[in-house]
Amino acid sequence: MATLHVMVGLPGSGKTTEAIRLAREYRALRLTPDEWQYHLFGSDFNVTEDNMDHDLRHTKIEELMWKTAKEVLQLGVDVILDFGFWSKEERDALRVEAASLGVGFRMHYMECSKEALWVRIEKRNQQEGQFYIKKEDLDEWWAVFEAPSKEEIEGML
Repeated sequence: MATLHVMVGLPGSGKTTEAIRLAREYRALRLTPDEWQYHLFGSDFNVTEDNMDHDLRHTKIEELMWKTAKEVLQLGVDVILDFGFWSKEERDALRVEAASLGVGFRMHYMECSKEALWVRIEKRNQQEGQFYIKKEDLDEWWAVFEAPSKEEIEGML
């Protein structure tokens, strides 16, 4: 049976690094929106004050990736969604969707302290091919991120 793997965590937590490893281990299709967005539109994050263009593009890419993921899962191939999944509500919806598709569901939570995230983000900000993230962005995201409980990760909810 195919499995839907979801990567949970904030930027800098190691989601993509782990998703790459998991893709090799499970011979899975890895879908990482930031890679596609950067390839298509360049560094469009923090270009405007409201990031409206970036956010709209990101949503469209995730929608297309999810459509592709469902097709691939139904072909019997594991899929890794490297989206972050910051809210319990969206994780719960994916768990229900996976069940309706008749596939497994596995959550991979990349827990990381805020301080460690910022150190990693500062380093990543110096690299080509990455969106530049400000400390204020991390502070805002930290405040809204809903870390999964042990029970949620283990699928006991």
